[in-house]
Amino acid sequence: MAFIRLLKFLIEKTQLKKHGSVWYFLECNILNRELSNENGSWGALKNGLKKTRNGLLQGLGNLVLGKKELDAEVFETLEMALLRADVGVGTTKEILEELTAKIERQQLSSYHDLLGKLVEVLTKRLKPLQGVLSSNSGGTQVVVFVGVNGAGKTTTIGKMADLFGKESKKILLAAGDTYRAAATEQLNQWAQKSQISVIGQGRGSDAASVAYDALESARAKGSDVLMIDTAGRLQANTQLMDELAKVKRVLSKIDSKAPHEVILVLDASTGQNAISQVNVFDEALGLTGLVLTKLDGSAKAGFLFPLARQLSESGRIPLPVYYVGLGEGITDLLPFEAESFVRAIIDPDEQDPF
Repeated sequence: MAFIRLLKFLIEKTQLKKHGSVWYFLECNILNRELSNENGSWGALKNGLKKTRNGLLQGLGNLVLGKKELDAEVFETLEMALLRADVGVGTTKEILEELTAKIERQQLSSYHDLLGKLVEVLTKRLKPLQGVLSSNSGGTQVVVFVGVNGAGKTTTIGKMADLFGKESKKILLAAGDTYRAAATEQLNQWAQKSQISVIGQGRGSDAASVAYDALESARAKGSDVLMIDTAGRLQANTQLMDELAKVKRVLSKIDSKAPHEVILVLDASTGQNAISQVNVFDEALGLTGLVLTKLDGSAKAGFLFPLARQLSESGRIPLPVYYVGLGEGITDLLPFEAESFVRAIIDPDEQDPF
């Protein structure tokens, strides 16, 4: 990425900046090559977001084939594509207004110009969602994972534990999902892949008690990170939400700052319905971050844009997206980076009608 920033600086100092299509073509192709060398993460991200990318740009690319200029029909098609990707009515309107203003100022004249500006506009909206999961210096970092049934909490814990383990961190897992049959067994299966221990008390036990015992054990063993799984629950279930609040209170009796992270795991296939989950879980528990799962099976990754818009308008930023899940494999979890995410959806190399 450093090379891209240098190239951008040089172009801004030359006459090439007057030719948006030329610059966009150069930037995208060089960026694609650079990212492809980063342990295959660029390819994994593109492949994982294929359904959203196809839904967003396939129809638009076919429409502009042979057109010499951007007209109302192109923007109508783009509007429908954004809505299908669950970008939302309000956010879509803002994006189209910004692009239309560029045309009126004669700053957009070609398909490449349109894509270049679309990347810029969308990236700007997602930048506030970027964030890095920080470590807790001087003690055990306690991370509680919450979310609705089937969102992928246990799988996400397994993947994140593997990532942290590769950073030479000592990890301990807590089987706090005491409702679902085989939940502890599933967590143990993930733990075995990374040779990590699991603390649990069996099905039907008190989740807060599991969390308390796990933190005491983690501190005694000198663990760097304690990851606590919890039972899936609908955001409207007050009793189960109260149980999560109890888990937080019990942890704070051992460490006044615990839990250090409360991460909501969101199934991307739910689209904009995920926004209501963020609102309710955040109000009840005070979320510190998000993880998006199952992006590889969804064409609705666009819901991130109205989510970012709502969080910004409500003053809730920052609420970062730490990771995105792109499959079932233990390595199918990538840090969220706004520009890479957008470029994986809007791929000029695959949508190049001119």
